[in-house]
Amino acid sequence: MTPKRTAYIRSVGRFLPERRLTNDDLEKMVDTSDEWIVTRTGIRERRILQPGLGNSHMAVPAAMECLDRAGVSPGDIDAIIVGTVTPDMVFPATACLVARDIGAKSAWGFDLSAGCSGFLYSLSVAAQMIESGRVNKVLVVGSDVMSTIIDYTDRNTCVVFGDGAGAVLLDSCMEEGYGLLDFILHADGTGEPYLHMKAGGSRRPASHETVEKREHFAFQDGPSVFKTAVTEMSDVAAQILARNGLTGQDVSLFVPHQANLRIIEAAAKRMGIDKAKVVINIDKYGNTTCATLPLALYEAAVEKKYALKKGDYVVMAAFGAGYTWGSVLLRWWE
Repeated sequence: MTPKRTAYIRSVGRFLPERRLTNDDLEKMVDTSDEWIVTRTGIRERRILQPGLGNSHMAVPAAMECLDRAGVSPGDIDAIIVGTVTPDMVFPATACLVARDIGAKSAWGFDLSAGCSGFLYSLSVAAQMIESGRVNKVLVVGSDVMSTIIDYTDRNTCVVFGDGAGAVLLDSCMEEGYGLLDFILHADGTGEPYLHMKAGGSRRPASHETVEKREHFAFQDGPSVFKTAVTEMSDVAAQILARNGLTGQDVSLFVPHQANLRIIEAAAKRMGIDKAKVVINIDKYGNTTCATLPLALYEAAVEKKYALKKGDYVVMAAFGAGYTWGSVLLRWWE
């Protein structure tokens, strides 16, 4: 019997802007303090992209590093999916710009918007494309320039977000029992009032009024989002283990969305996973939205800061605007 065709992560790449925005810097900009930020979020600094460069400026080098590490030519890529809420422009898709700039002349692609769950959604879509047998190699990028939609007079949001990009190459794996084994994804539009950007879409297109009212910045009702995220991200991560007959003891690596240290710790506790197996880099980068998961995975797969070998079970989980949330179960193969 032919083994089931699955998708596995063949390589990882990333890009981080050079500029660091520290908590000390923010103390000079808004009414906040290093202690206040660290206590509530776990963040100490975040990266900020130079204005005017755009999302693809980060997505392209992340994609190129990913391909270089795999020894794969851009011409061999079948499709590109970019998870983002901050594309270079409304259209064309940032995925088209990435394909152009890396020379992926045989690839088609699109952007996927699902808030902070965008990379997880993109990964799941790409895996199903490979499982179908219609494509072999898909480049999945999570990239966001959150500094372009953050109001730096609003201490509730400006302390949280940063910029960055990460990319993974999904390839077909014919060894049974490895690769992306399962995913659970959710969406609930009742979360719109608590995490959104009011203007810039078809409902409220850009105008003098929307600019004057500062409606082109991200809005977050922190307590409401925190309460829901703690519950849903923890539950869905535990659910994917139970559905596959696993426990936290079976998991070698938990890669959570880096939104808030307390949310991460709550999810790990709910799953029964030792803290040493949880990737945490929120202190260095803040919440980079769609980039948090690949940036975290990079630290394990490339920088070897966490133990990761063939056969290890890896759980990824995220929660974002929409609301959207979900989890993915991988069995590492390389």
